[in-house]
Amino acid sequence: MPNRPLQAVLGLDGARLADLLSAAMSGGGPALLPIAADAPRPHVRALLRAMRPATLRTADGVTPLDGAAGVAEDTALLIATSGSTGEPKGVELSAAALRHSTRASTHRIGAGPGDAWLCVLPTSYIAGLQVVLRALSGGAEPLYRRFDPAEVMAAAAEHRPHVSLVPTQLRRLLASGADLSLFRTILLGGAAADERLLAAARAAGGRVVTTYGMSETCGGCVYDGVPLDGVAVRLADDGRVLLSGPVLFSGYRLRPELSAEHLVDEGGRTWFRTGDLGRLADGRLTVRGRVDDVINTGGHKVVAGEVAALLARLDAVADAAVVGRPDPEWGERVTAVVVPADPAAPPTLPELRSWVAEHLPRYAAPRELELRAALPLLASGKPDLRALRQAAGPQAGPRE
Repeated sequence: MPNRPLQAVLGLDGARLADLLSAAMSGGGPALLPIAADAPRPHVRALLRAMRPATLRTADGVTPLDGAAGVAEDTALLIATSGSTGEPKGVELSAAALRHSTRASTHRIGAGPGDAWLCVLPTSYIAGLQVVLRALSGGAEPLYRRFDPAEVMAAAAEHRPHVSLVPTQLRRLLASGADLSLFRTILLGGAAADERLLAAARAAGGRVVTTYGMSETCGGCVYDGVPLDGVAVRLADDGRVLLSGPVLFSGYRLRPELSAEHLVDEGGRTWFRTGDLGRLADGRLTVRGRVDDVINTGGHKVVAGEVAALLARLDAVADAAVVGRPDPEWGERVTAVVVPADPAAPPTLPELRSWVAEHLPRYAAPRELELRAALPLLASGKPDLRALRQAAGPQAGPRE
């Protein structure tokens, strides 16, 4: 019976969080549920109700909570995520899974004992927590900085660290003229990175390794398309990415039906059914996009991530996202939300349609273009696609 206590932690400094995380991993302290310091109070209350921790720790002390439910003895972390409905899900991660992920990651990139790790990602998400764990596993204290290009590069010059970034952060460093050779490794994840961004980062001296994974796999478990040691990847009949190995989560907090839906035993192995569509070639995985981001337009299915990746290859496009918006004739219309490289000379809808139609069926070409100065982002650094789906686009395109 689950009887290890779960403690929610809110608003702690990095050093205190690292101490608590070490205790959770060793079994000397409660399992942890990190909550973002700037999370709105209604969101915090909803998380506490759904996850049922025994206590809440803040900078002011520890408060007992009603309705507590324990976790399994080997659970070290509970990561709160939201599905397509926005309903909180708690991803239970064992200390053994986290250790394997940390060892496999540092082994793949050649990180050694004592290497510095710079954390510029929120530690309420698995990507930020993994930076802390990698540092601790090598006997180093994690370095914490807010993401400001000048501050980040000053830390890079002093410590020569490994770092985890999302594409938006990497773009900002490049725009500042940063010497990316000051980082030992840049692990790039959280969202798809286009080839132009990777080429520019490598030309600026960066040793960039793309990562794919999620909270349910202790973070990145596929580096540059190749699974980490012990991790297996295959595709379901519908193209969905399936992952297996010792990095898998134990289940969703207090939701056995959801756990059974996503953790499937086949061929003597447990596989996690992700929400992503992929392509495998010569053992290398390419992620096409999200299953729930497939746009049904006029009876055709369009993988939004594939279209966005194509648009990002255009010189006139600095950043792009593709979403489906309600349409009375087509059901959903393919909408491109674009940040132009030059606001004075933005790409036009006919140009985008022509480019996409050269590479994909014409029904995948955008029928609407919205120009923005920047894409809205979630706290994790990923584009806020839900907000983009709800926005009203100003520039409608041709209907064929």
